[in-house]
Amino acid sequence: MNPRRRVAREAARLLYLGLAEEFIKAKEMAAQALGEDVLPSNYEVALELDQIADEEEGIKRRWLLIRLREEALRVMRILEGFNPRLIGSVWRGTARMGSDIDIVVFASEPDEVEKRLLEVGLALDREDLVTLKRGKPINSVHIKSRLESGNEVEVVVRPPDVSNIYERCDIYGDLKRGLSIRELEEVLSRDPLRVFIPKRRRD
Repeated sequence: MNPRRRVAREAARLLYLGLAEEFIKAKEMAAQALGEDVLPSNYEVALELDQIADEEEGIKRRWLLIRLREEALRVMRILEGFNPRLIGSVWRGTARMGSDIDIVVFASEPDEVEKRLLEVGLALDREDLVTLKRGKPINSVHIKSRLESGNEVEVVVRPPDVSNIYERCDIYGDLKRGLSIRELEEVLSRDPLRVFIPKRRRD
């Protein structure tokens, strides 16, 4: 195994075990531990992380992905009026043990989204954030909840005027388009294990 892949593999191991939370930190820790001066791309680390998850979790990982996508669909249907899109590892098809469900919705009043979730009995933890998108500040509200299954869902509420702005993924380099309700329904009916990652990083 060449030095670059060795560092990527070790960084992925650190991420999988929860010994590092960010890709850059995992890569730096791995390079230092292995005495290497090369840092692989986030994409390379992500591929190794996916392989480690497969090795450790086996077929259980496939069932987990399907279950998470089914749960995501139920939450998205509850939030249908807010144009929900499934993003994150459950969209990508790279979910593993401990992965949460990430959903983005668009609303002028985040309180309306919070109210809708409370109506169906979901206990919530809310955080208001300001992030930069294409150089301009974007307000977003992050609402987290734990489902009956024990899996966690995070709903990100963004203003309607940014509904057509897709973020570029810092791991895969593509646009994080995600899945609408209709698209997720189609995936679950035709190919519930479908993976949405480019064959190589898109810059």
